[in-house]
Formats: sequence, structure tokens, C-alpha cells
Amino acid sequence: MYAPRPDGAADPGEVVWAWVPYEEGDGRGKDRPLLVVGRARGRLLGLMLSSRPEHATDRQWVSVGSGTWDRQGRESFARLDRVLEFREDAIRREGAVLSAARFDRVADELRTRFGWS
Repeated sequence: MYAPRPDGAADPGEVVWAWVPYEEGDGRGKDRPLLVVGRARGRLLGLMLSSRPEHATDRQWVSVGSGTWDRQGRESFARLDRVLEFREDAIRREGAVLSAARFDRVADELRTRFGWS
């Protein structure tokens, strides 16, 4: 549920930066923007954001438009099929707040494709 609040804690609808391990599981990864979509078991749930243009035609990614999390103002896409769990103290910085309409587009995709409630 969309609930950004300017209280210093990450909330659904906010874009934050955190370390994300590569899928290979070899200990490597990178600092990247994540869209917070919820909480579970005391941890945040987030979706990776990417500005790579090829994601525009990939069904596993949905556009969230552009925002201040991307210095070049490029269109960004949220990856729907890899939900990341992370601790609040893993956040390196807050990046922005998505509009309710953009967040709802992502939430609707999660509900439709994966049965989120």
C-alpha cells in the first residue's frame, strides 16, 4: 500500500539506494535504486530499478517513468520478478518518492501477475 511519509524511514512508494547482490551469488553486486513496495518479517521489500532501454519491451519490467534517482533523467523500469528483502539499515540514501499513480501501476502488476494482496 502506497504510504510515503517524510519521517526518515523507508515506506512503500519511496525509492532508496542499497547494495544489491548480483544473481550469480558470488558476493559481487552494486549500489542501486530500489522501489520500496512493502514490508515482511520486519524487513523491507523492494524492486530493482534500471534505466536500460531494452527493459521497455521486457515483460518482467514495468515503467515507472523518470525521477531524481537517475541523474540523467532517463525513464526507469522496475523489475517485477525479483523481489529483494533488505534491512532498513541497509539503505544508503533515500532517492525520491514515486507518485501514487506510478506506484499503483507497479502494485497492480504485482497483484495481477503474482497474486499479491
